[in-house]
Amino acid sequence: MAVQEARQSGADPAAHEGGCTCGDCPHGAREGHRRAVAAFLVKRDEYATGRGLPAAVAHSASASRQWVSEELAQAAEAVAERGRAEGAAWLARLWQRTAAVVWAGVLVLLLVQALTAIGAGWTSARTAGLLSAVLVAGALTAASWFHRARGGALAPVIGEDNRLSTSRAVAGSWVLLVAFAVLVLVGRLAAASDHRERDALIDGLELARGAGVVTVLAVVCGIAVLVRRVVGLRVQGQRLQKVRAHRPRAADLLTDDSGRGSFADIQYVAVNAVALAFAAVRLARRPDQLPDLPWGLAVIVLVSAGTYLAGKYAEGGRPVILSVVRAREAGDLDAPIRTGDDIEIRGTGFVPAGAQGADRLARMVVRVGPVNVHVPLVPVVGGFDNPADDLLTVPVPADVEPGRVDVQVVTAAGVETNRYTIDVTE
Repeated sequence: MAVQEARQSGADPAAHEGGCTCGDCPHGAREGHRRAVAAFLVKRDEYATGRGLPAAVAHSASASRQWVSEELAQAAEAVAERGRAEGAAWLARLWQRTAAVVWAGVLVLLLVQALTAIGAGWTSARTAGLLSAVLVAGALTAASWFHRARGGALAPVIGEDNRLSTSRAVAGSWVLLVAFAVLVLVGRLAAASDHRERDALIDGLELARGAGVVTVLAVVCGIAVLVRRVVGLRVQGQRLQKVRAHRPRAADLLTDDSGRGSFADIQYVAVNAVALAFAAVRLARRPDQLPDLPWGLAVIVLVSAGTYLAGKYAEGGRPVILSVVRAREAGDLDAPIRTGDDIEIRGTGFVPAGAQGADRLARMVVRVGPVNVHVPLVPVVGGFDNPADDLLTVPVPADVEPGRVDVQVVTAAGVETNRYTIDVTE
């Protein structure tokens, strides 16, 4: 399918190249990115099967590998540029979608209240709830407009790495629920005419009534602030590698940076979703006080928050070189490392999570003595054979002087490994 898309896009040279960012244009930023990805996949698979090589480099394995790597690196950078444009255009359109979802929620609340009012009658609590929802929706819509270039209402929960932050999303959900509950009490208090009803509503704001939900709110908000600090310090200390994403995705709430499901994130979202649903039902049943979250459920949320925080402390790690050996092909004689030879750098953590794209892999550098060697991209059908997370293959440049030489890897996230000393002979 990717081959067909690339051929169709290349068949008409006058076709729109997807440079615009208007949302209604079928050849906008999203279409341009899709076509660029399809063309890159075709080129990568052609080079992997030995096709498309110029005759000037086809006779030399090292020359052809270098030429293919340079071509793929340039093509990957073009794809990355398209991806960044598509991400910016997607964020610019997101504020309208978030506003639509918010007002759709208000409409759903109105329908639920109208259906449940049949037989029971319309009450002041229903009016206060509907007005509170309108106020919250209006505030979120205004925030969406002011932050329309950064994702609308989702801007506060998008992290510095351009991914949705699980901790901020959970904290934001609790903040919205508590704000809505307080507005409901304020609306009922404003409409109350009897002093005993007013006193009962004021008592509903007492800490004894909402100690559980207040504790959970304080913990999840503290977790959101603490996780940001922990991640920032670990990145600065080169104990965690972070690569910026092209745009946030809903799956970011449940996965790590590489897109794999994360137990810490999944359990944190699941437990808090259940607790939020319970608190919302309690508020609907008792709109005269803050949701009285039982301490048993509150403790479960606290345990989940502790697990999530421990997972943030445990994730990541600095890349490490374990050994460096001379690469040997079939039929080669055993020999020491000389200039021009390929060396295998074995270790762990060379490819950070989220850096599996060709544009990220092309940024990897190996320092061999004073010389910076860009890691060549070696394509295979469906992916790349080099570089890998635990193995890099690079040539020893001719500018390296014989003797003891330090080898060091710089990953796509800018993190440096330990230095490993090798002997280079003449």
